[in-house]
Amino acid sequence: MTSKSFSKISHYPCLLLTGGLYEGDENKRLEALQLAVELSADFIDVELKAASCLPTLVEHMRNHNSHGKIIVSCYVDGTTPPHEVLLQLVELMQATGADIIKLVTLAADITEIKRIFSLFLYCQVPLIAYSVGERGLISQLLSPKFGGFFVYGSLAGNPIPGLPSLDSIQEAYKLEHVNADTKVFGLISKPVSHSRGPILHNPSFKDVNYNGIYVPMFVDDLKKFFSTYPSPDFSGFSVGIPYKEEVLRFCDEVHPLAQSIGAVNTIIRRPRDGKLVGYNTDCEAAITAIEDALIEHGCNDGEASLGSPLAGRLFVLVGAGGAGKALAFGAKSRGARLVIFDIDFDRAKSLACAVFGEAQPFKELVNFQPEKGAILANATPVGMHPNTDRIPVAEATLEDYRLVFDAVYTPRRTRLLNEADAAGAITVAGVEMFLRQAIGQFNLFTGLEAPEEFMREIVLSKF
Repeated sequence: MTSKSFSKISHYPCLLLTGGLYEGDENKRLEALQLAVELSADFIDVELKAASCLPTLVEHMRNHNSHGKIIVSCYVDGTTPPHEVLLQLVELMQATGADIIKLVTLAADITEIKRIFSLFLYCQVPLIAYSVGERGLISQLLSPKFGGFFVYGSLAGNPIPGLPSLDSIQEAYKLEHVNADTKVFGLISKPVSHSRGPILHNPSFKDVNYNGIYVPMFVDDLKKFFSTYPSPDFSGFSVGIPYKEEVLRFCDEVHPLAQSIGAVNTIIRRPRDGKLVGYNTDCEAAITAIEDALIEHGCNDGEASLGSPLAGRLFVLVGAGGAGKALAFGAKSRGARLVIFDIDFDRAKSLACAVFGEAQPFKELVNFQPEKGAILANATPVGMHPNTDRIPVAEATLEDYRLVFDAVYTPRRTRLLNEADAAGAITVAGVEMFLRQAIGQFNLFTGLEAPEEFMREIVLSKF
């Protein structure tokens, strides 16, 4: 590429070729690179702005009979440039004669990563290309699928946004098994770093010999996301906070249960026509977890005609969002009587109307006195990491509840559950709901029977 072309790239608005962090003397840089050759380094990374030293370095390698490979790298500061500018950068780096080239950008939105993935089709030498930042994480995790030469990971105790930890690469993602045929699944959420889904789904895929990978997807705009990634390679999604209700608008079809609830937590891309089909696996997961706990403790005293220990019981629900809707419709289907609290009173009233329940203002929750034997279900993020010291109700009222359920699963034992234990209530942790809904998702994602015992062992040991 000519110097004129380089000038064109350098003057692209908001595009700055920063190199790495090195700001020292160029002679000392060359000395360090030559020392790497003498120490038999397998790979030697040279910044594009220092590529003029390559002939000297190559000669030094020849003199020392080195078999190392030279990587020429370019770090782009600012927003990810358009596809054509990225291609020009790739061409410029290839022209240096490097064995391998590396391009690093900063992702302001997950949709920018598609430009990174497209580069692998055009590169004539091995390419390392990824975006840093939390929204860029999939550029590393899916790199092997699209032809990336290397994946970088962060060391334990030194997390870097956008880089998976080396432990997760080896234990959860097992990227050595990812290839062009690997199906991609992921959690659409904002934020997404709390997700334990990769720890559960990826080993489970491996256990049944299914060629899939499950990754966190930090999504800011659902419409942009689905229009950017329409490929059948992106085969399914979990849906988390705050999108379980909004995502219905982007589904081509919605399962009747999810439609009645008004919330979707699972989407599959139907193989025969590519349509997005929404499901809700939260509802049965949460309600059966509560029912099973009541039965286990001898509380199967609901109305016999309905066959559920929830029948006739007061069900106090905190939160009327996606998870709250799933709990409300599940409890209604079992004959429970509902009282619903939400910080958005109109939302609480709307849900209460749908399930023939009662809505109360959120500010009244602290003074609400339930009847003996009631069920309490928290479907809000209150108590979630890192704000783990909060509970959604008055501690003094916990002794009146027969069972307390918390949808939060990070941490596994929330303060609400610990206080409820101390008050003598049966407690059901969010990990039980998480496990059961994940089993339902696995079945939908793969079309195979989920390895339930294997998945339960992971939850018990890793969560």
